[in-house]
Amino acid sequence: MSLLIVGSVAFDTVKTADGVAEDVLGGSGTYCGYAASFFATPTLMSPVGEDMPAGRLDEMRAHNIDTSGILAVPGGKTFRWVGRYNEDFSERTTEDVQLNVFGDYDTTVPESSRDAEFVFLANGAPEAQQAVLEQLPNRKVAILDTMNHWIEGSRAALGRVLTMVDGLLVNDEEARLLTGETNLIAATRRLTGMGPRFVIVKKGEHGALLAVDGRMFALPAWMAETVKDPTGAGDCFGGGLIGHLAGQGEATVDAIRAGMVYGTVVASFCIEGFSVVRLQEITRDDIEQRREKFLEMITWRQ
Repeated sequence: MSLLIVGSVAFDTVKTADGVAEDVLGGSGTYCGYAASFFATPTLMSPVGEDMPAGRLDEMRAHNIDTSGILAVPGGKTFRWVGRYNEDFSERTTEDVQLNVFGDYDTTVPESSRDAEFVFLANGAPEAQQAVLEQLPNRKVAILDTMNHWIEGSRAALGRVLTMVDGLLVNDEEARLLTGETNLIAATRRLTGMGPRFVIVKKGEHGALLAVDGRMFALPAWMAETVKDPTGAGDCFGGGLIGHLAGQGEATVDAIRAGMVYGTVVASFCIEGFSVVRLQEITRDDIEQRREKFLEMITWRQ
């Protein structure tokens, strides 16, 4: 099934206790696209500047990502982010953000992608997310990600786009902020009343919650021993999820739950290196092997 991913392609500078990775490839769309490409052929839609090396796009294409939706803006500069993590990765501080071409995002969907049946809207302005959805009349499953900035500053626009999507992906802080609920289970259930058929709340190292069709499910995280850079882990979770759904051609409860497992596994590889390095190194076989170990880890039968 055709899959469109809309998000940022960026340059990141990441500072951790292990060192500094300067001007590495990042962005929500990048991580999501790489994760999804293990299960489907995603078309990635994002603006970049003239400073984006052609080799970066060649690497994406070599990884089963369709880059026809990546628009190089003449004279423009690519979105840049600089962030620092504390020693145990429990806190992240943004030191600098330069939206550059992403600040004036042209939301015109390429003609070749307007028949997309599956779509993932990575973190971005709700107005832009709505504009994209309005150009996709054949969509079957649309999943939206958001963040505190839009929840606090664009609540009305976010409320409108929530009624247009099938799934919502947020973290625990965002779920509480969006609903006003302190109890995370109550917040997850309440979010399904805002429009989406299913809601997934990411809890980082504590896993994720799923509310779908009036039912609740909980999934733990992979017990990672090696963490070098958690940047993009949540986007990889979303990419693994939508990639699996597109590969299956459906979003049944079982498909969503299986997609969460795949998303968790791909994210567990992502955090083992800076940028998308680990995602470029692994294969689908590596993912399947870790998936089997993960299922053994979370299964308890007497």
